[in-house]
Amino acid sequence: MQSFLGSLNYYSRFIEDFAVYAAVLYELREVDFHEINCIGNADQTGKANDRWVRAKTAFNLLKSKLVTTPILRHFDSDRQPVIVVYANKWAISAALVQEHEGTYWPVIFTSRTLKSNELNYGMVDKEVLALLRILDVCYTTLTNRSIKVLSRYSTLAWLLKSTGFQGRLGRWAALLSEWTMEIRKCTKGEDEILGAIAASITPRSKVDDALIAIAPVKEPKQTIAKLPPTVGLDERLLVVSFDGSARVKRSAGAYSAIVWQLPEWSIVAAASEFTVDLTVNEAEYRGLLLGFKLLSDQDKGRVIICGDSNLIIRQMRGEIDCKAPGLQVLREKAMGRLKAWPTHDLLHVKRDWNQSADRLASTALQREAGAIVSAEGEIDDLIAINRLGEVLKTANDDSIVQVTAVTRSARRTRQVSASLQETIVQRMRSERIARAQNEEKWIGDLKAYLRGDVADLSSKDARLCAKIAGDYDVGEGDLLFYCGNITRTDENRDSMARLVVPATLHQDFLHHYHASLEGGHQGIGRTYQRIKAHFHWRGLFKSVQRFVGECLDCETGKGRPVVQGESPGNVQATYPFQIIAMDHIPSLPKSFKGNTELLVWVDLFSGYVIAKASASRTAQTIAENYEECVFRRFGASEAIRHDREPGFMSDFFRAFNRIMGQRQRATMAYRPQANGTAERMVQTLTRALKMYVADTNQQDWDEYAERLTFAINTAHDRVRGDTPFYFVHGWDPRSTLEASLPLGSTRRCDHEPRRWRYHIQQQYQRARKEVNERVKAAIQARADQHNEGVRPHEIEAGTRVWLYLDRVKEGYARKLAHMWHGPFRVIEMVGRYAARLEVAHTEYRLFPIVHVSKLKKVKSFPDRPNATLTTHEENRFDFDEALLPEDSWENDLGDNEFEVEKIVDVRSGRKTRYGRVHREYQIYWKGYADPSWVDEADLNCGALLYEFERNRTSRSRFGVMQSHEVAEDNQ
Repeated sequence: MQSFLGSLNYYSRFIEDFAVYAAVLYELREVDFHEINCIGNADQTGKANDRWVRAKTAFNLLKSKLVTTPILRHFDSDRQPVIVVYANKWAISAALVQEHEGTYWPVIFTSRTLKSNELNYGMVDKEVLALLRILDVCYTTLTNRSIKVLSRYSTLAWLLKSTGFQGRLGRWAALLSEWTMEIRKCTKGEDEILGAIAASITPRSKVDDALIAIAPVKEPKQTIAKLPPTVGLDERLLVVSFDGSARVKRSAGAYSAIVWQLPEWSIVAAASEFTVDLTVNEAEYRGLLLGFKLLSDQDKGRVIICGDSNLIIRQMRGEIDCKAPGLQVLREKAMGRLKAWPTHDLLHVKRDWNQSADRLASTALQREAGAIVSAEGEIDDLIAINRLGEVLKTANDDSIVQVTAVTRSARRTRQVSASLQETIVQRMRSERIARAQNEEKWIGDLKAYLRGDVADLSSKDARLCAKIAGDYDVGEGDLLFYCGNITRTDENRDSMARLVVPATLHQDFLHHYHASLEGGHQGIGRTYQRIKAHFHWRGLFKSVQRFVGECLDCETGKGRPVVQGESPGNVQATYPFQIIAMDHIPSLPKSFKGNTELLVWVDLFSGYVIAKASASRTAQTIAENYEECVFRRFGASEAIRHDREPGFMSDFFRAFNRIMGQRQRATMAYRPQANGTAERMVQTLTRALKMYVADTNQQDWDEYAERLTFAINTAHDRVRGDTPFYFVHGWDPRSTLEASLPLGSTRRCDHEPRRWRYHIQQQYQRARKEVNERVKAAIQARADQHNEGVRPHEIEAGTRVWLYLDRVKEGYARKLAHMWHGPFRVIEMVGRYAARLEVAHTEYRLFPIVHVSKLKKVKSFPDRPNATLTTHEENRFDFDEALLPEDSWENDLGDNEFEVEKIVDVRSGRKTRYGRVHREYQIYWKGYADPSWVDEADLNCGALLYEFERNRTSRSRFGVMQSHEVAEDNQ
């Protein structure tokens, strides 16, 4: 049989559905072949084992197919390829065919049996597997071709069109997205196309019935739902929780185990160990062995073993095989120890429920040393974070009536462990807050006064306490509460009492109620009301006001500019094309001619506009368009007014202007109002342009843009009193309608050219003089109107300010961008309306002169008096100190410890098994020249990390804005 199947490896590509017919033969083992002798003639065959009957049937079918294999054709690149996919319960297959003279001939066959986990897939999923397999086998043949796919299910076509898939459907859709395919469902077999296929190919409508006799014995992979063990109401037993952890970088691992006594959930023994050269699974097994070691001196009763490693628990149950040589030895040791406990249960729990053992292992890994837990405080902490009581349910001995019911919805109820009850957590928290209160002198003195212990108080302290004692009470747990103006007879006094927060914890509470996710960066009023409802300290509102006012995220992400600043008025020209304004309309749809930009030039004297469509806005393109549209017709100008667009501020365009003898007049940074004439003309031209765009994709805009300037230039200007065309040329053009009609009087005319020219020049000079007066008056009137409503500001030299940037790069959401950046220091004031910022030696690339309307002053608050502490700062109790790992404190440098000078860069490091990505920082050490990359877990410099991450966040927010401008001052 092995020789027979081996000879078919080559011929499998010529046999349709080879894997379908050979599946039952591949399941046979060599030791089972002696049973084939039990099968005799046809009468005995029906009485024999059904598996051997199926095997013999498949063997005969394969022999017949081998001698009647269809003749394959070579692939023809000029003909459309057609793929026929097929799938059943245990195998998949696909055939690539092409049409030759009205008959579809096969090119290649592919097939394979399904894996155990794939047996659970639906038929559509299996057809996708068949399609992916033939596309992989014939990739070089079918790539960049249009393919027709025949399927028995219409869902396959839906898979290629939908975009909301997840999991394996999403991955398959992504793999199939690069192919051009037409999916067709055949409702009557494959009669639409397979009817013409050579008769040697089995029609799909008959395959299902033909394969019933050769179906292999394959079972889908099933997940056994293991119910958690139940515990009697008063049953006394032991529970072992274990965990292991390893770090590849250190080539070491740590493991821990805890023995619990039920029903009181007390700790009998707890320990952790550290060993080099360990993997995670080896650490888990060693943690289990450590648990058996702690159980060695206990009575051999019932024990429940809990771990968060699904692999270890299932291997110990025998559900999966242990193939790793290193794990096999550890498993044998663990199985030997387990035999000493005949009554046992193995339970896999989530990591959140195994926090006690996980904390012991993590601490040992960071310390690089194990420990035996014996201190009462450490034991209490392990009990506090234990959640195994939520998994181990208590059995109820009451009689139960079994009822089968179906509900529309159900909610899972979770029983809180006794160690996590609210009273226990509150007691631990209250003890820490009471200790922090006692460190502050006025609170300690007030507590002593309220208790009557005034012997140690000075007369001055006693008088101060007497004034405020009526508003305070000492509650349970030696905590001081503020009761306000409520009388002692008021029944609501206890419910209205607010906990007094010591000064050492103010920042923690302010951060929680403002900057954390529960605070949501709300304003001063909302943050104050939330804290005031439950807590109290002297100067609470001032503290909230200062904390929120100094919050960098709120200052950079909220509010719009409120400072208006005075306007000096726009630049005024005295004759046509003395000064021109330039701007562009960017990011237009690519037209049929390939244009995407529209450059606009406006004469500041006459309002005459020129437009030019182009494919880019590089400096060279701008210079070439200017020379073609403006210089050739009107000559050089004295100055060009434009914003700080990189194309306008480039060295190339500057050199071009120097050659032309023109002066560039760039606006201030982020002040488009300074180029208001061009900005307004852009809006006018855009509104006129969209009236004529008729193409669905808006690709015909450049056919109308340049022609529309005639309508704008010949329209009457309200401010100037005539048309821009007349102020430039001295005469008015005619439209096509006016030219075709006898309009205007021709009886009275000047027969002498000199007299006609004199009259024209005389009228033109009067018009220019009138325009100068009108434009000057209009500019001054607009400036005065603006300046009348401007309020004075406090920005002056030396002030620290925030800069407002409202232009966001393409691809980013403006609503999510932080508009305020900085802070910057004002070097000097440029007039009354602009400020020069100090940007040298900073990472910001921007023009230093900014209008004051884009600035706001950095809020500054006076320092409040510090609280008097009864202990030294270095000995002061830190909030939640007991919950922090020991290696997070700053101790004296050891032999292998170095001091961090600065952090310069960060990169993504390895990824843990729980999906968390570790980061690595590039560090400069004090006393060393070369930097090095260090894992974040090995760093103990919280202040430097916070400062680096804050600066990195600010740089990222600034990079979102369109602010990269040349920082040279030419004014």
